[in-house]
Amino acid sequence: MSGHELPVPANRKFFTPGVFLLLILAAIMACVAVYRFVFVGLAGVANINQQYPWGIWISIDVATGVALAAGGFTTATLAHIFHREHYHAIARPALLTAMLGYTFVGIGLMFDLGRWYNIWHPIILWQGNSVLFEVGMCVVCYINVLYIEFLPVIYERFQDDLRWPTLKRICTALNGVLGKTMFLFVIAGTVLSCLHQSSLGNLMVIAPSKFHDLWDTSICSLLFLLSAFMVGFPMVIFESMFASWSLKLKPEMEILSPLSKYIVFFTGVYLTVKVTDMLIRGSYTYLTEGSLQSNCFIIEMVFGVIVPFVMLMFARVRNTPRLLFIAALLIVLGVVFNRVNVFLIAYQPPYVTKSYFPSIFEISVTLGLMATLMLIYRLAVTYLPVITHPELSARKP
Repeated sequence: MSGHELPVPANRKFFTPGVFLLLILAAIMACVAVYRFVFVGLAGVANINQQYPWGIWISIDVATGVALAAGGFTTATLAHIFHREHYHAIARPALLTAMLGYTFVGIGLMFDLGRWYNIWHPIILWQGNSVLFEVGMCVVCYINVLYIEFLPVIYERFQDDLRWPTLKRICTALNGVLGKTMFLFVIAGTVLSCLHQSSLGNLMVIAPSKFHDLWDTSICSLLFLLSAFMVGFPMVIFESMFASWSLKLKPEMEILSPLSKYIVFFTGVYLTVKVTDMLIRGSYTYLTEGSLQSNCFIIEMVFGVIVPFVMLMFARVRNTPRLLFIAALLIVLGVVFNRVNVFLIAYQPPYVTKSYFPSIFEISVTLGLMATLMLIYRLAVTYLPVITHPELSARKP
């Protein structure tokens, strides 16, 4: 990399009105966490029941969190495995987003477990016949890979600090060793991501009698994997542009515009496979039934896939920051809605005696987790060399 391409700390004012709002949401979540883990347990805060054992803590905090963290492995694959050097500037922000995303997926899962203190059991109590076990082990391994991949950011921060010469020498040595083996972790991260992204879809394949026909397909795992590919780069674009505006920087359109061309390809593949599967199974007949499920499916496909796909086919959209942001946001929200549809709307248990709607505690935890993630992200980019931007590099002493 040339000097102007080196990542540097943003060195911006940390406390802003937006940060204070995020702190309030995080504090509310902390209060709910104490109430849930210490006093009342799971039943006292969540509206899940025997018919609906999964609520928004699974559909949004876990399933959606895993999908939206796909930008980490897709960007790493593009920049490091396929050697598209042009995209190295966005690799670290994407890695940070993925690392925080998977970390908070684990925290969100703890809220949903009745015996949350047993979350470590799958590490030693193996069950090879369980799809969920495979998901859990891949996620555990991938979280460790992400933290190892992020270590150079920590090392570089202290390599330039002359106040602690011993720490500087240690970080320099460790960074040199890790640099020679990093390709192994990048490859491992890509493989592990593909495994658990697809296996999340298999969780619903084993429950066909409780699954609406619009989503009930034997290739659900393939669709989950393709949707992860589809949302990876839009999430990177959304995060990059949002962070740039928050830090009062110009969006790096010279990187994001070419990146958006890949989105057209992956969205087109996902849409083609989805429509072909519907035609083969004949499930398109349910689109006109007028039910909640059919309406949600139409909204998901039209606004989350078709509209942004058409938008991104035009160069004007790809080269205009706000239009590109809207298109990327539509795909991100479309995948979020897909996971909610799959795990909540499409799920139709027999003998329903009580419907599900999230409690105020569940909503508070979900919003609080998002807020805390955003706080840590801002803290990291402010004080660690994560962002590569000409405006920041020019100010580096």
